[in-house]
Amino acid sequence: MRFQPASRYSQPPWLYPKPSDQPGEAASEHAAEDARLLDALQQAAFRYFLEHVDARNGLVADASRPGAPASIAAVGFGLSAYPIGVERGWIARADAVQRSLKVLRFLTDSDQSGTPESTGHRGFYFHFLDMESGRRVWNCELSIIDTAILIAGVLTAASYFTCPDAGERELRSLADALYRRVDWRWAQGAGQALALGWKPGHGFMNYGWQGYSEALILYALGLGSPTHPLARESFDAWTMTYQWENLYGYDLLYAGPLFIHQLSHAWIDFRGLQDRFMREKGCDYFENSRRAAYVQREYATRNPLGFVGYAADCWGHSACDGPTAPAMDINGRRQPFLGYAARGAPCGPDDGTLAGSAALGSLVFAPEIVLPVVRKLAALDRDDAGRRVLASGFNATLAGEAGGIWVSPGQIGFDQGLLVMMIENHRSDLIWGLGRANLYIRSGLQRAGFEGGWLSRRRLWRR
Repeated sequence: MRFQPASRYSQPPWLYPKPSDQPGEAASEHAAEDARLLDALQQAAFRYFLEHVDARNGLVADASRPGAPASIAAVGFGLSAYPIGVERGWIARADAVQRSLKVLRFLTDSDQSGTPESTGHRGFYFHFLDMESGRRVWNCELSIIDTAILIAGVLTAASYFTCPDAGERELRSLADALYRRVDWRWAQGAGQALALGWKPGHGFMNYGWQGYSEALILYALGLGSPTHPLARESFDAWTMTYQWENLYGYDLLYAGPLFIHQLSHAWIDFRGLQDRFMREKGCDYFENSRRAAYVQREYATRNPLGFVGYAADCWGHSACDGPTAPAMDINGRRQPFLGYAARGAPCGPDDGTLAGSAALGSLVFAPEIVLPVVRKLAALDRDDAGRRVLASGFNATLAGEAGGIWVSPGQIGFDQGLLVMMIENHRSDLIWGLGRANLYIRSGLQRAGFEGGWLSRRRLWRR
């Protein structure tokens, strides 16, 4: 039986009125155009997880550039995208199951010795892996957050593929075993908050999660573990480093790059859910992310550094690719270009590079200001309507050889996965519904002190 979107369950009302100067929802004359455009963009982003995958082990490439290694985060996004592809008719269910099984089997049997040539350690995985062998590359760290993204995808697949046939039974069994194997408590190192990573021969990195970040999904999964759960105090230790700001009249928990405000929301419906920090602020993380989108829009509207193209309908600062070019004079200053960087607004860094995917990733929070960006970028690229949205970044200040804007070549799996999931949550509530029905996620949120919203109702099982 096909999954019925969980939006049929009543949702908590919006906690906060929209600003009086905020435009309304997309006008009716745009509705059909928006639906077609979102469908095309979502399907194009989904294709990444069909085209940039190793056929033998199911690993997903970090980026579309030739020779790119696998990223365990991209694998997590791929496992989350396959159910969406099934629902949309872009991939057969049997094909999606087999693709998922390939990578789950590989992860289960992979070398967990923690040596420099292994795949992981204590249930965690190195950030980047060789596409063919699955061994660690680039001297990278054992990534705590990227493993959490991977496990979120593993649990999403298990929550969706619930048929009684042998393939889907094996998928669920492998997924549960992979989650139970992760030693979250070990990842606290010698402190209370989680460490950022670990390297063979060096141990844990000297710094950990400080300040608001994308780690909400990490703590939810770590606290919900039935085998190696984080200590309850770990979440409080992290939230003590939060920074509450007032920017352009918006009170919010600040983080500059938009992906921080989006990542955990790809899997977890935070509408109406409040931990102790948010109860004290009279807010929730969903509303906070909505405000962050408005702050970025206001920054682009004001455009204090005078970059080309910034506007109320052209914004989006996040971790993205950018040009590496000689510095140039802009408005009396020498402006360097940063290459790949975690750009933010309004506190920077900023070199004129925007990410269309960053704006579109906020679709669930503020469609009324995101859809105009998508329409504008699509109109600017008439021959390839998804070029600027799907690329990692673009820079209109730095003109290309033919006089056009600089656009990042290729695509990055992280961006494509986030787009597929956020568009689907906007359209059908599919991934959020699977998350609400997951006992581990529910338990982790409750142990973190979250209350309200869907947590106050009985567990919503998928039918």
